[in-house]
Order: sequence, then C-alpha cells, then structure tokens
Amino acid sequence: MPQINKGGKFIFGKSLIREDMTIHLPTQALDEYNAAAEGKVYLFTGSKVTGGFCVTRKGLLEPSKLGHILTDNPHLQNYQTPEGEFVKYKGRSYCWITISKNGTIQLNENILDFLHLKIGMQLLSIRSSDIAFTMGATGPLLEKADNYKGEITLY
Repeated sequence: MPQINKGGKFIFGKSLIREDMTIHLPTQALDEYNAAAEGKVYLFTGSKVTGGFCVTRKGLLEPSKLGHILTDNPHLQNYQTPEGEFVKYKGRSYCWITISKNGTIQLNENILDFLHLKIGMQLLSIRSSDIAFTMGATGPLLEKADNYKGEITLY
C-alpha cells in the first residue's frame, strides 16, 4: 500500500463497515501487528482529526510505555468488562472485542454510535505506531486517499 504523500503516513487499505456491522481489517495491518493472534483486540478512540478508532492487542500494549492503560484498568486488561463497552481513561476510551482468525471484527450499534460511525462508511487503515494502527473515519488523510491516483485496496 502507498504513502499518500512523500514522508507521509503509510496506508494499509480501506475497510468497509458492512450491513452486518462487520469490518475486515487489511491483511498487511493484521500481519504487521499480529492482530488476530490473541483472539481479542482493544479498540480505542482515534484522534480528534482522524476519528474512528485504533486497534491493538494485549501483547503489544501491555509491555509498552502505554501499558499503564491496562494495569490501571484491570477489568479491561482481563476482558472482564462487557465486550464492546467503552471505559474512559485519560482523555480516550477503550474497549475490547473478539477478532476472527481472518481479521474480521464485529461491531454493534453501541460501538457505532459511540465512535460516530455508520454502516457503509469506508475507514482508512493507517500505520500509527509500533503499538497500534488507526481505522480513520474523517480528516485530511481520508480526503487525500479519496483523491489518490494509485490503487488502495478495499477490504
């Protein structure tokens, strides 16, 4: 997948929020972050500009400098909160959901509403850090992707 502009963020592809509220995450992002390895992922709110959500897993988040997110929220860390229920912590909100072996996640109405997403939206998958990737919903990167002359795979 491309860098939309020189020195810019790396794009894995786009994912469609399907009628059944599933999203198939881009293969390259799944591979790079080994996202499906644990059968569960954490979603957390994206930036104010990009919206959407970020995706990570316990094995990446826990040992990182952001591991305190889980240690300070042991119910989230141990998947004891209801699946898809967001926990607010230091300006962001976090939840966990199941991920299939092929990288499909199942959203629900509460998640869609909380994240201001709608069925039929295309989310841009962006490399964010070595801990998480972003599924962006708004902002200049999405506009650049829409105007990009090359190919961006839709999942």
